[in-house]
Amino acid sequence: MSSQLGQLFRISTFGESHGGGVGVIIDGCPPLIPLSEDDLQFELDRRRPGQSEVTTPRNEADTCEILSGTYEGQTLGSPIAILVRNKDHRPEAYNEMAVKYRPSHADYTYDAKFGTRNPAGGGRSSARETIGRVAAAAIAKKVLAHFCPKLETLAWVKSIQDIPAKVDPLSVTSAEIESNIVRTGDPAAAEKMITRIKEVRSEGNSIGGTIECVIRGCPPGLGEPVFDRLEADLAKAMLSIPATKGFEIGSGFAGTTLKGSEHNDHFYMDGETVRTKTNNSGGVQGGISNGEPILFRVAFKPTATIMSTQPTVSKDKEDTQLKGRGRHDACVLPRAVPIVEAMTNLILVDHLLRHRAFCES
Repeated sequence: MSSQLGQLFRISTFGESHGGGVGVIIDGCPPLIPLSEDDLQFELDRRRPGQSEVTTPRNEADTCEILSGTYEGQTLGSPIAILVRNKDHRPEAYNEMAVKYRPSHADYTYDAKFGTRNPAGGGRSSARETIGRVAAAAIAKKVLAHFCPKLETLAWVKSIQDIPAKVDPLSVTSAEIESNIVRTGDPAAAEKMITRIKEVRSEGNSIGGTIECVIRGCPPGLGEPVFDRLEADLAKAMLSIPATKGFEIGSGFAGTTLKGSEHNDHFYMDGETVRTKTNNSGGVQGGISNGEPILFRVAFKPTATIMSTQPTVSKDKEDTQLKGRGRHDACVLPRAVPIVEAMTNLILVDHLLRHRAFCES
């Protein structure tokens, strides 16, 4: 079903934005991995609403509960169930949206597919569903650290609207990214971004941008030929995040302006390690990691809900108008950073376990 991801490290998320809660079931996590609710809570706190002056004011602590799959602080190898209860849910704020489709939301398409939907906060299509992903990825991160202690995944805001950030993917640190509320590694750009988000929010409008992500210390050999290429699975994972509209890896679209002689990554020996002099491939060749840093970018559109009246249609197929209500991010980028990292780690852990099962047995 569409709510599941992974082959060996499998997750299934559940819950709606304004229902009783959201969460995830993880199957395939190896046993004896140290795990506590604090491990999960750290990552959930980075994603939760109400964390800064540029995010939605919805007041959710997003406190997690591990319901199964651990004993005395370690994983058992059995399914792990995690629940986060919704506390500050206000479904009554969406009464009008029950009969009118919000522009650029999933309201109409859910009705078209299923013949029904939960209109409160978008229900299942809400970004609140990503809580389960982030919780599962906190476990994936622990598994990756166990088998590949040098592997590190870091994401940051690369741009907001037309404001770019200058960040070195090879040297940026988590502390630098988390030092500002927009989560970029460029302090000068961060101030401009914060100002822009506040201006747009005061107008009742929204803006988008891009997130860049690097995987450092990834061993060569992860990824499968043809259909399960590493970059293909990363692309699918990123484009499953709400509000995403684009994905590129390595040189991406800019590489189309180069000649082959300019784009090719030449190999050389660094001691006993095969390296490349450039990294236009973005760390993946033939769908398999080559040991170089994996670098990709994800595009996020402006938040669909804006606080102005817009033309739309009703469930009865009549032209009408609708003004946005509720509590929303004027820019989703700062809270999307941990989600991009989470989806990356979920893909990496699944491919790592597949590689170990197939090639290292």
